[in-house]
This record gives sequence, C-alpha cells and structure tokens, in this order.
Amino acid sequence: MQELIDIQKKLYPDVLKIMQQRYKLMQNVERLQPIGRRALADNLNLTERHVRSDVDLLARQGLIDMTSKGMQLTEEGNLVVDQLADYMHQIMGLSVLEKQLKETLKLDNIVIVPGDSDKQTQVKQEMGKVCVGFLRENITHSGTIAVTGGTTIAAVADMMTPFDKATCLFVPARGGIGEKEENQANTIAAKMARQANGDYRLLYVPDPLSESSYKTMMKEPAVVEILQMIQGSDIVLHGIGDAITMAKRRKTSNEIIGKLQKEEAVSEAFGYYFNDSGDVVHKVRTIGLHLDDLSDSNHSVITIAGGTSKARAIKSYLKQGRSDLLITDEAAAKTILRDHHSL
Repeated sequence: MQELIDIQKKLYPDVLKIMQQRYKLMQNVERLQPIGRRALADNLNLTERHVRSDVDLLARQGLIDMTSKGMQLTEEGNLVVDQLADYMHQIMGLSVLEKQLKETLKLDNIVIVPGDSDKQTQVKQEMGKVCVGFLRENITHSGTIAVTGGTTIAAVADMMTPFDKATCLFVPARGGIGEKEENQANTIAAKMARQANGDYRLLYVPDPLSESSYKTMMKEPAVVEILQMIQGSDIVLHGIGDAITMAKRRKTSNEIIGKLQKEEAVSEAFGYYFNDSGDVVHKVRTIGLHLDDLSDSNHSVITIAGGTSKARAIKSYLKQGRSDLLITDEAAAKTILRDHHSL
C-alpha cells in the first residue's frame, strides 16, 4: 500500500490533502455529533466558510445528515470513516512513526493517533476509540478489566461500547486521589460497565494511605475481596502522569515534593514515581495494583497516554514499567523521537 500512496502523493498531492481534510472533518462529526458548523470549524481550526463548502459536498454525497440539532454522520458516513481508517493512517505517515517509536521504546505494539491531546480534547477521545476497538477485537471471553483514573482513561469510558463476545467485570485499579469525580477510577469503572453492559465493583479507599490506615483497611473483608479481583484482573488499562503534577493532585507534602524534584522524578503510574532512567525514586502506600502485580503474564497491560507534555513521562515509565500495547498521539511520538535523536 505504501508504494501506491507514494505514487499518489507525486501525481495527486492536492487530492490526498483534500481527502485528509474531509476525513478529519468526518471524524470530528462522528465524535461530537450532533454539532453545528461554527463549533466544527473551531475544532478544526478552519473558517466557517471553508467548513460549509466541505459539509455541503459531504451532505450531497449522503455521508452527513443535516438536522436542526446539528450535523451527524449517516450510516454510510460511518462506514466510510471505518473503511478509510487504515488508508489514512498510512497517508498521514503514522505507520512509519509507529515503526520508529517501537524501535526507540523497545515495544512491540504501538498505535499512534493524529494530533496533540494537550491542545485538542478530541484526540483523547480518538485514543479512547482505538482502545475500545482493540478490546472489542481481542476479548473473546468474560473477564475482569482493571482501570486507573485520569482524563485519558475517562476518555476511554466515553467511547466504550458493548463487547460482542463477552460480558466483563470492571474494577478500579486503585483508590481515589481526591480529584474530580468523573476522573476517579471508581467512576470510570462504573461508567465503562454501564456502557459495555457489564458489571462493576468499587473500591472505597483513599490514595495514598498512612501506615496505620493501610493496616486497618487490609483487615476489612470487603477491601480484601475487591483487592483479589483487582489483582486477578485479565486486562489493565492505565495512564501515565507527570510526576510533580500527580504529587500535587495527591496533596503530597512539600517535603516529598522536594524529594521528587531532587531525584528528578518525571513520571508516575500505580503510585510509583520514576526518573528519566526508569528508576523508582518514590512509592506511595496504596491499596490496588502494584508494579510487581503486572509482572504476571496473566495480565494484558494497555497504556494510554499522549500530548507533548507527557512525552518524557511515557519514555521514563516504559523503561521499567510493563506494557503490551501503547496507545499515544502524534505529538508525544514526535517529541519522544526528537529527544531521543538529540541525545
């Protein structure tokens, strides 16, 4: 396919550019429908006049339906978006980018979506859609899915749909850290279960815990029961946080934040803080999944993180943390590769 695309780029460069533009337009309509022209133009950083021209053409082709509430894709429009996905992936150069990133991060499975999730919220939704698509293709029997919190994993919940071959149990991978309710692991697990027609269990413990609180909680039968479910999960969905940002969200003491800064911590996952070399420089006492739990091959670990701001954190975590699949965005991938080549 790549040879054909290279020829097309030489013979019809304008046509491929227009295809990409209209494909992105349809993708945005799919994610945000029903949506008006002005809102769509703002999301695409295009003029309303430019968007109107493309929308009118796509509507005449029966790909977009214009309603009083806004635009939405027709059944044929949804089919076209799905059919073009692999082709557009190649045209945008993402396949080449994936190959380079796999070599750099020493990871076998990576999927890159276009854009920068730091600047475009819909990019997180696209990463979520990729994750849900992977789950739908690979889940063939009922099992348990453990999920962490955060805005990126929340985007996966937004895109979740029922699985064709299984009904899954969703559990939080850890306790709550006092952030917005919609970004808590408990809330995300419950939402995923509802949208996937599955079931869920919740973990009502704070994160982090004092030594005495930890010992007390670990004596509670209900906590022990849910912890066994979490540690026995078949699939783990998790994000990667910036170290200092996560420490502040946990209301960490100034003393510990000072330690993290001194040790040059750059990433956080599962309560572990890592430096650029992937060494653990600090660990929070939590009830939930730990790094040691992920060494068990019975878990399938999916890492989802993107944005220019997360590039360093992604590279840091993956030097030691296990991942069977990384779903990221174009901005993070290019930043990782640029920083790697500049060393």
